[in-house]
Amino acid sequence: MTAEPPRRRRDIPPEDRLICALDVPGADMARHMVETLGDAVRFYKMGLELFMAGGYFELVDWLLARDKKVFVDLKFFDIPETVARAVGRLDGRGVTFATVHGNQRMIEAACQAKGDLGILAVTVLTSLDQGDLDDLGFRTDVQSLVLSRARRALEAGCDGVITSGHEAAAIRGAVGEALQIVMPGIRPVLNDREPARDDQKRTVDVAQAFARGADYLVIGRPIRSAPDPRAAAEAIQRQIAASVA
Repeated sequence: MTAEPPRRRRDIPPEDRLICALDVPGADMARHMVETLGDAVRFYKMGLELFMAGGYFELVDWLLARDKKVFVDLKFFDIPETVARAVGRLDGRGVTFATVHGNQRMIEAACQAKGDLGILAVTVLTSLDQGDLDDLGFRTDVQSLVLSRARRALEAGCDGVITSGHEAAAIRGAVGEALQIVMPGIRPVLNDREPARDDQKRTVDVAQAFARGADYLVIGRPIRSAPDPRAAAEAIQRQIAASVA
């Protein structure tokens, strides 16, 4: 089974633009969430928590067998050869995206081994702000760092980047549509309430995300924690459809 090649912004079906984050403790809970959401969600992100719980690739195959798209969000970071070998194990599995979070040589190694897989470079995690970068020793501001990493991702051969809505417009201005933008830190307004606050620091709502250049939105807690997760996902899909029309 092979994944479809990454699409340009204008060609992405609206219903594929929502990527639901399966940030749950185990595969059984993930399957229950997928079954609860039904056809309201067609694309799922699987991260470190599920990977550590066991049954990760069985769950990947289970999702693909149900015509769902899969985003492997393991943020590969290791010596280039190890990154290349890890990425190569995903080639041909039917996965759409995987993330790499490293220096230029790591990202280049991932892109050289990607085959049919879309590689997304992480710019700056949405849980970090300027104070966090200062603590980490970066001598630059968030936007400058994000733009530098986006340009380097393009040079390395990446298909897209992970970035917050606060820097997406600047990336679009710098690279146009050469990179797809997958945007976490989305806090949609549901049921006329303000977006929830949590450990994400650089957040935007659905309309802001697409106005600033997003291709895909990664949304987890606002769906997972809703009284009716499927209704929440359907409401978000309506917001997406209105935003990209």
